[in-house]
Amino acid sequence: MYFLGQAANYKFRDTVRHTFAVGTKKSSRKLKEHLAKRYKVSEENVFLYHNGRSALSAGLRATVPKKNGEHPGVVLTSLTCYAVVEAIKSAGFTPVFADIEPNTLHFDGETLEKTLRKHKNVKAVIVQNNLGMPCDIKSIEASVRKHNLVLVEDLAHCAGISYKDGREAGTIGDFAALSFGKGKSIDTISGGALVIRSKEITYRTERGRYETKIVKLPKAPTKKPKFGDRFRDRFYPSFGLDIRILYRIHLGKLYTSLLLKLHLIKRSADATLDLKTRLTHWQAKLALKQLEKIPENRPPIREFFLVEDRDETLKELEKAGFIMNDTWYDVPVSPIRYYNKVGYPENECPVAMEIAKHIVNLPNHYPRTKLVKARKIIEKHLMKGGK
Repeated sequence: MYFLGQAANYKFRDTVRHTFAVGTKKSSRKLKEHLAKRYKVSEENVFLYHNGRSALSAGLRATVPKKNGEHPGVVLTSLTCYAVVEAIKSAGFTPVFADIEPNTLHFDGETLEKTLRKHKNVKAVIVQNNLGMPCDIKSIEASVRKHNLVLVEDLAHCAGISYKDGREAGTIGDFAALSFGKGKSIDTISGGALVIRSKEITYRTERGRYETKIVKLPKAPTKKPKFGDRFRDRFYPSFGLDIRILYRIHLGKLYTSLLLKLHLIKRSADATLDLKTRLTHWQAKLALKQLEKIPENRPPIREFFLVEDRDETLKELEKAGFIMNDTWYDVPVSPIRYYNKVGYPENECPVAMEIAKHIVNLPNHYPRTKLVKARKIIEKHLMKGGK
């Protein structure tokens, strides 16, 4: 059987390596050295967190100008996950959703300009590169610099990709946030990093004046994750291996539900945002190994299709042995259990609303030959212009 989430697809050797990985302070230092070199900053500008949303929140707090009692807007793509929204709100800002282009699942510079005209008090823009597909960074960057906004690169899906102009994602923004969570482009089950690239931020005040904010680096997290979180991080690939085996005898869903009820595994979206908790040293060691192996101009981590009836498509795929129901994104801000908390402006994002009703994904961590049958099933259900 084939599974969409990469974390559920660790090979036996990778599962053993993950379960028994050992790291030291030196492992975390080496990871920071690599990130500093890769994203062209000094090592003191790199911070390691227990998850990506904490890194993103810390970066917004450090770089984006804000007065007391003020909640400026931060633009993000209208097809995203709750973790990004939570990071924005926890840092004291207001999420502003920009509708997407159907071929990239991301906004471009023109759409960004329209969004900025509607929402005056915006101070930052987050670029996400959904599924690892490069967005039109040139037009977005031009708009951001024109309006003196903070540019953020969220690398959860796209560590190692290059934009069309050849620059690597993470080398352009005022800061970059990485996630090492389940199914992300770097996967150690949980973890994240913040790379601050700008020492000062020039911005325009509401009165039209230009002021400079000196970036105050956050305090490095030093607290170990809780024992329960460390246990889940350590053994998730082992449980994933069990789940894959049990799916063959139709017990995979039941076993997954049992693990969730016993708190032996946790859904990715339920991670706790905590600016004081650090990445474990053994996960830092694993993250570095994955970063070092990233090929130049790596491909997207998923490929998407638009189908007429997603539920029917996923049922047919499952019958054929393809468990593809971990969809990014079956609602504009996933997972669906958090959607009503967001206050999503559905009337402002019609393209994202439509895409979310019809999108299905295939993973790129399998050879294409393994997914030939899955593609044929999807092709039967494609919408006109769905791929």
